[in-house]
Amino acid sequence: MAASEAGRYSDPTLRRPEMIFITAKFRVLPEDAERWPQIVDEFTQATRSEPGCLWFDWSRSLADPNEYVLVEAFRDGEAGAAHVQSEHFKNAQRTLPPHLAETPRIVNMTVPQDDWSELGEMAVTGRG
Repeated sequence: MAASEAGRYSDPTLRRPEMIFITAKFRVLPEDAERWPQIVDEFTQATRSEPGCLWFDWSRSLADPNEYVLVEAFRDGEAGAAHVQSEHFKNAQRTLPPHLAETPRIVNMTVPQDDWSELGEMAVTGRG
C-alpha cells in the first residue's frame, strides 16, 4: 500500500465510502415459483422505500426456475440493522418461509464502495 493510501485509511475523514452488499438465494416451492414476485412484492416495495436502501433486486435463476436471487445493498451497517428490525422484515420472517423449499443461503459483505462499478473487461464503446 502506498504511503498516501495508508494515510487515507488512518484519517477517518478520508475513508472510502462503504456499503453493506448482500446476495441471497431463495429456493421456492415449485407451486409458488411463478407467483414469487407477487408474494414478495409488499416486502420488496417497503424495503426499497427505506432511506438506507441502495437497491433491492430480485432475479430468477436461468438454471433452476424455482430459485430466485436477491441482490441488495444498504448505505451502511446502521441502515442494514434498521432493515432487519423493520416491521416489514419481521412480517417477511413470518410469511415467506411457508413458500420456501429450504432456508435461504446468503453472502453478506461490507465493501469499499457505495455504488456499482463498471465491468471494464466488457466495456461498451461508441454508444451514447
